[in-house]
Amino acid sequence: MERVYYSINESAAKTANDMMSFSDYKEGSKTAAYKAYVDKAYELAEKIAQARPDQAERVYSMAGRYSKKMAEYINRDIQIGCMCPSVMISGAGNFPVRKKEKQNQAWEKNHQFYNEVQGILDKMESILHGKELILSGDEDAIEKLEAKLENLKDMQSRMKEANKAVRMKDTKKGNELLKGMGYTESDIKNLREPDFCGRVGYPSYALQNNNANIHRIEGRLKELRAAKKKGTLETENKFFKVVENTEIMRLQLLFEEKPEQEVREVLKSNGFRWAPSQEAWQRQLNNNARYALQKVVEQLEKLQEAEV
Repeated sequence: MERVYYSINESAAKTANDMMSFSDYKEGSKTAAYKAYVDKAYELAEKIAQARPDQAERVYSMAGRYSKKMAEYINRDIQIGCMCPSVMISGAGNFPVRKKEKQNQAWEKNHQFYNEVQGILDKMESILHGKELILSGDEDAIEKLEAKLENLKDMQSRMKEANKAVRMKDTKKGNELLKGMGYTESDIKNLREPDFCGRVGYPSYALQNNNANIHRIEGRLKELRAAKKKGTLETENKFFKVVENTEIMRLQLLFEEKPEQEVREVLKSNGFRWAPSQEAWQRQLNNNARYALQKVVEQLEKLQEAEV
């Protein structure tokens, strides 16, 4: 699979370096660092493709998305570095304190984005090891999602309680509470170690990300329960039969014969893939799939009109 890389603003990287450091900037170093990140994602995708060929297309797509988002992160990091010089470079006289505060806030927000992007690698690792990969078509998908939701909620409560203990004025009492929660001496030391912004405990973005995952799982559960309750539905239009297969949670399109090349391109561009085992073009059953179905019908009607 060809690896896709995006452009890194090297000239701005040099400017940012000169505003923050006395060291000379090594031309191409940001691009090299970026490519090292991306290569890690593609190497992981290749490893998964060998171990689980059925997931190859998915993980290569994830690696491509990781490449794009890491370029966004690095270019944004460079841009933020150009916002305000270091006090070591500019000197303390008339130093733009407010501008530096905005720069630090921007860096913090971008660091949160970085952690979200790294989540793509975590998902790829889960696919490789077959862990926490819950497919809507799984027989026990609802039970798995419910268990995962409960764990995420427990984690949210645990992080909040740990932060309260870490921020107590009485450090000894706080440590005792943490030990009672099951944290080791090493864990407590790490929680009390300030990060790059001077924060201790679990950072706000960790709680925000976990809370976002809670809402995401709740949304999947609501959608899955509604679909299961409705049961499998079949409809037809002038192009194909439509099956909302709630047994395997797939929206399936069944043609009487093999579609023409142009039709296949329309299907693929809207996320439908040929499943030989089902003899159908399908994608995961959700509202996005229903919207894609409408687009397929509209585009096929336009193709039909163009032929007339």
